Amino acid sequence: MQRLYSSRDNTKTKMPPLPLLAASLVLLIFSVSPASSCTQEEKTALLQFLDGLSQDSGLATSWRNHTNCCMWEGIACNEDGNVTDISLASMGLVGSISPSLGNLTRLLSLNLSGNLLSGGLPPELLLSRSIIVLDVSFNKLNGDLHNLPSTPDRAIKVIDISSNLFTGYFPSTTLESMKNLASLNMSNNSFAGNMLSVVCVDKPFFVVLDLSYNQFYGSIPPELGNCSSLRMLRAGQNNLSGTLPAELFNITSLEHLSFPNNRLQGKLAPKHVARLRNLVILDLGGNELIGKIPNSIGQLKRLEELHLDSNNMSGELPPALSKCTSLTTIILKDNRFQGELTNVNFSALSNLKFFDVKSNKLTGTVPENIYSCSNLTALRLSYNGFHGQLSPRISNLKFLRFLGLSHNNFSNITNTLQILSSSKALYALSIGGNFRHEVMPDYDIFHGFENLMGLAINDCSLYGNLPSWLSKLKNLKMLLLENNQLSGPIPAWIKSLNSLFYLDISNNSLTGDIPTALMEMPMLKTAHSNPIIIQLSIYISPLRQYRTPSSVPKMLNLGNNKLTGVIPQEIGQLKGLLSLNLSFNNLYGEIPQSIANITNLQVLDLSHNNLTGAIPYALGKLHFLSKFNISNNDMEGPVPTGGQFSTFPDSSFVGNPKLCGPTLMRYCNSAHAAPVSIISTEQYIDKVIFAIAFGMFFGVGVLYDQMVLSRYIYFGQRYLNWNSTRAQQMNWALSLGWHGFR
Repeated sequence: MQRLYSSRDNTKTKMPPLPLLAASLVLLIFSVSPASSCTQEEKTALLQFLDGLSQDSGLATSWRNHTNCCMWEGIACNEDGNVTDISLASMGLVGSISPSLGNLTRLLSLNLSGNLLSGGLPPELLLSRSIIVLDVSFNKLNGDLHNLPSTPDRAIKVIDISSNLFTGYFPSTTLESMKNLASLNMSNNSFAGNMLSVVCVDKPFFVVLDLSYNQFYGSIPPELGNCSSLRMLRAGQNNLSGTLPAELFNITSLEHLSFPNNRLQGKLAPKHVARLRNLVILDLGGNELIGKIPNSIGQLKRLEELHLDSNNMSGELPPALSKCTSLTTIILKDNRFQGELTNVNFSALSNLKFFDVKSNKLTGTVPENIYSCSNLTALRLSYNGFHGQLSPRISNLKFLRFLGLSHNNFSNITNTLQILSSSKALYALSIGGNFRHEVMPDYDIFHGFENLMGLAINDCSLYGNLPSWLSKLKNLKMLLLENNQLSGPIPAWIKSLNSLFYLDISNNSLTGDIPTALMEMPMLKTAHSNPIIIQLSIYISPLRQYRTPSSVPKMLNLGNNKLTGVIPQEIGQLKGLLSLNLSFNNLYGEIPQSIANITNLQVLDLSHNNLTGAIPYALGKLHFLSKFNISNNDMEGPVPTGGQFSTFPDSSFVGNPKLCGPTLMRYCNSAHAAPVSIISTEQYIDKVIFAIAFGMFFGVGVLYDQMVLSRYIYFGQRYLNWNSTRAQQMNWALSLGWHGFR
């Protein structure tokens, strides 16, 4: 699975110093103790807000037991008893936001983020002449934001409406009257239309604009070049097209420029790139850019993160990259870069933590100076043309957690494993697609890989047996050895891998029976309705440790070997399995009824064996089964009807001439056959069409965790959060079972 990142733009970077004005505001809001009670009008406004909540998490107890609302939970007042701050973040509030809050004429800061509030955003809040900070992010607010009258003297500086359900067009006339606006975060909604072009007009303090994760389309407006104070511009995960306008590079104050996953085209002009001397994060990945990385990139001395992945860029990596000595992250995967890595002086990049050039056309040997990057956490060189043997100097990388070298032309697997086994920090290792036709090494005594969770040595055509040293990897969760030429039986020590839940040893030459030891694997016996979430800790900066989740199903794949015997009845003990593949072997006997005990099973492939008998009707209880294949066996009798069996194609049953039933359009007339409902061809076709439509709408799929975006708050307790959103994306790994890791 080559997917290293699960979403973009969430990585911590250095936080700019809080402006003096903001610091003064913080003192004003949070340091003043009220000398008198709030007014009846303000108390009424707050109680009306409370009445609009269907769930207040005990807030009513605090608010109704005190007559002075300045003493209520989440409320702060100034010395005159005026409500100046409402801070009710992450309290589990459910309901709507009452327009009555707009009646608080001295309110400076309103923070309702991280709740379950729904309905629209009252226009009274945006029309307020007192509110400076408005944060309603991470709720379920919805609907359109309507045009508001252009009124002067709006004080608002920070608007954060991110991670809600807003739709429609953002009203430009509403922005025009917000002369003091400094930060606008409307990311992770469903806003549409063209990008805002007038957002910076008459706004000398405007520094943050985040439009990412919406449905904006069209080109990037050149008018953005007028945002002379802008420091952060993010509009990734939209449908933007065209080229990066030259005017955009006039914003020399930019520190974060992020447009990933759009449809932007063109080249990076050297003279344009050189203007952005203050750039800390450049993220243009997932577009349609062409051309080379310009040498002028070396003039960006503050650059910490460079993301140009998944484009059509080519040429050699410029030596000037070595001049960007602050770089911590270089992600260039899925392009057409060529040449050797020796162009880059890695000795100068002592801060480098993440380096990913997967799926390019790079050649040569791995340069020795890359091992001088002692802070490397993740290194991926997979799917290139590197050759030679691994250097012992890789042991210098004491913090290396993810190493991907797969599908190159490396040799000497024995030497490679001996060198890497001492890497105590290593969590995930992918070295498949190398060492072709070598022998899988085994050792009488083996120590190492103490923390290894994922190991992929697939696609190597290795000879030998399943090596006993694997039994020493007590933390191993995922093992991929498919597409080799390993032989011999599956060893009994497999049950000693107490953490293993993903095993793929398909496409080998393994022999013997399916051992009952496989049925004793603890993680596969534990029922779990969802894929396992692996938490992989990655330190991106001293400020924060991110834990990045990767979803992986419990799987056992023994397909395409030379296994014999019957399918053990004990297989029903593996109640945690979501996928079971025993296809293309020499198994015989009946399908065990006990498979019906694996109630969360989604994939069952028993095709191309010598299985006999009837299809157990108990399999109809597998309500999550989305793929079923028993083709090319010697099964007989009726195919069960109803349930998931109504959704499987004919190809799931072909090559079994003794099977019958309406699914196969071959009716069961035998007196010994179990009764099957007989329907006309026309009725059958109607049912199949309905089943397909139903399956498409309600089909079983893997749920992916939504990666929410970081928020940028300019004032108060949460300052401007100069995040690149890269850390929650750095799924450096353990999605070994999917195409991203390999």
